[in-house]
Amino acid sequence: MKRTFFLIAIISFSNFLSAQSDKYAAAMKKNISMLDSVYQKGNAGELANNFERIGDSEKTQWLPYYYASYCHVMKAFTEQDKTKTDAIADKAEQLITKAEEIIGKENSETDVIKSMIASSRMMVDPQTRWQQYGPASSENIEKAKQLDPTNPRPVLLEGQAKFFTPEAFGGGKAVAKPLFEKAIPMFDAFKPESDLHPTWGKSTTEYFLSQCN
Repeated sequence: MKRTFFLIAIISFSNFLSAQSDKYAAAMKKNISMLDSVYQKGNAGELANNFERIGDSEKTQWLPYYYASYCHVMKAFTEQDKTKTDAIADKAEQLITKAEEIIGKENSETDVIKSMIASSRMMVDPQTRWQQYGPASSENIEKAKQLDPTNPRPVLLEGQAKFFTPEAFGGGKAVAKPLFEKAIPMFDAFKPESDLHPTWGKSTTEYFLSQCN
């Protein structure tokens, strides 16, 4: 009899965990599906809050905080009032730190976000901030490439950095184009760990490549 009750308890607990996992996956997929439209809809802040709530509910999952940080850094890039950018970047940094604490280490995807955060801070005033945040952005791109050489996102960021760097300083469209061309097949071949892991960036790469012709 005790064994029967024990088995029932195990099955019930397993079903509970499965239901919780399904609920988490459904919430994540719903919000991930809206990432591509954040520029058009201007809802990066709303999506960031959604992801952060999922993370606070799950507590052991790093991806919600990763996506929340990504949304905040996208908001930082599009913020017209540059006096607000650093505060948005601070929030993005706090969230990506949370993600890394849950993983127990940095990885290629979190280093991509850290590079973007540094770039968003630099863009507040490129002339005076380049020496501080330019190297930080580049260093995180290199770490991201080393941690996962198959990840196309650091190659995209490298191409964007060259695209926006004046030719006199080693940048320009001609220098950026080969990086975007390299990234496209990498996106096609990239295998995310799950259907919740990052896949963003190909459409952005295609856009910048079209601007290099």
